[in-house]
Amino acid sequence: MSLNRHIAVIGGGLTGLSSVFHLSRRFPDAFITLIEKHHRLGGWVRSERVDVGPSQQMILEAGPRTIRPSAKSILELVYLLGLKDSLIMVPRSAAAAQKKFLCIPEEGRIRPLPASISSLVMSPFRSILLSAILREPFRQANRVHGLTDESVDSFMARRFGKDFARMFGSALVHGIYAADSRKLSVRAAFPLLWEAEERGWGSATLGLLRSMQEEDVVHYDMGHIPNIMNNASVFSFRNGMSTLTDALKNYLSQQPNVQILSGTSVTSLAVNEMEIQVTFINNGMLKPSHVVSTIPLPALQLLLPSLPHLTANPSSSVALINLVFPVPPNTFHPPGFGYLIPRPQDDYSSSSPGILGVIFDSCSLSSQDSPTTNNSFTKITVMLGGPYPLTEDHTKIPVVIVQLEKHFGMKLPTPVITRTYHHERCIPTLTPGHLDRMTELKGVLKSGTWRGRLEVIGAGVGGVSVADCVDAGKRVGSSW
Repeated sequence: MSLNRHIAVIGGGLTGLSSVFHLSRRFPDAFITLIEKHHRLGGWVRSERVDVGPSQQMILEAGPRTIRPSAKSILELVYLLGLKDSLIMVPRSAAAAQKKFLCIPEEGRIRPLPASISSLVMSPFRSILLSAILREPFRQANRVHGLTDESVDSFMARRFGKDFARMFGSALVHGIYAADSRKLSVRAAFPLLWEAEERGWGSATLGLLRSMQEEDVVHYDMGHIPNIMNNASVFSFRNGMSTLTDALKNYLSQQPNVQILSGTSVTSLAVNEMEIQVTFINNGMLKPSHVVSTIPLPALQLLLPSLPHLTANPSSSVALINLVFPVPPNTFHPPGFGYLIPRPQDDYSSSSPGILGVIFDSCSLSSQDSPTTNNSFTKITVMLGGPYPLTEDHTKIPVVIVQLEKHFGMKLPTPVITRTYHHERCIPTLTPGHLDRMTELKGVLKSGTWRGRLEVIGAGVGGVSVADCVDAGKRVGSSW
């Protein structure tokens, strides 16, 4: 990129912040403007410190809360932003790393998932798991010739059986995408499974056993941070995930080549052979040389209706409820990470409780709170919605408590703190064919009027995890 270039980044969530951070370092002579319609930066990442008693505080998360140590792009930010002393890690030996649960909708009680061969033999899921895992390598290759994608449910049913697909596949998708596994692309969401089937001559299990670690061509400046993560299963920050977005915001606000326009909505985006025009709601205008869009694809479609496939995927809406109870951790739930709930046998309906899963925050991230609370409170997070059609009643605290009492098989105390967040259309459901559609979109942006001057990234294009969003920001503009 030549000197005196101006890059406009639309969207101030995690992807946008990461984009500006890396672009400002890659192109120190370019001027970069970050445009965010809300006054607050950070998108779905939001942490709140609340008082639960005299000199006692807790962190409540409204969005993502943990990160896997394999997320090189985030380890790089931790190193470059000097966040090492803010890290908290869950060791691989911790209950939160080893113990996970399912709650079968038809039973309404939580059951432990097997974590070893011995526990598998005694598990209530042994018949489904043993049948699926032992038979899969011997199933005939059954991918239809010429098939380029399919749903997660279709893939798992084809290779592991319908019961496995509904019980475990749907629960996994609930936890990551808050979506219906029958509508989510396996190639987009779980590419390793799709590739493993090819590598294993039709067997996903054999393919995973033969899996080879690909060398990442992108360099990550992580310093000594990977060494710190040697024994970690997941990590977060002492003051919550907002530590990361706040650090990015503070860094960018000090850069002479970065301008942040918050509380500013983009009303139009136009391009011709000569210039690009970005217009704001207050009739302000920028004429950047390059643009990065990190906003949801349907929102971009309102600005650029001629681009293909921007409204091809639906998005899930999720209600997140933080509950703090005045009892020590593990009083009413077993030690572990939490539990997910599979798709009901009679499908999704408004008469169902609508709960996708529950996280045992006090167990998985106890060090965020224990210095001040003396382990005298239990914090959990309930996730609802996604493929379930929710009503107002679903998220009423007494209604949720009744469902939790069924799951735990005991009466629960009255929570001392509750927080309810309604995240509308927060997680895109990448439907089958998504990767091919995105390839076509990128081709249009590269060869059309934009001539590569617009890059479209974010959860609706790549993956939806925190690491995916940060990594997209690191890679953006690499061809400029």
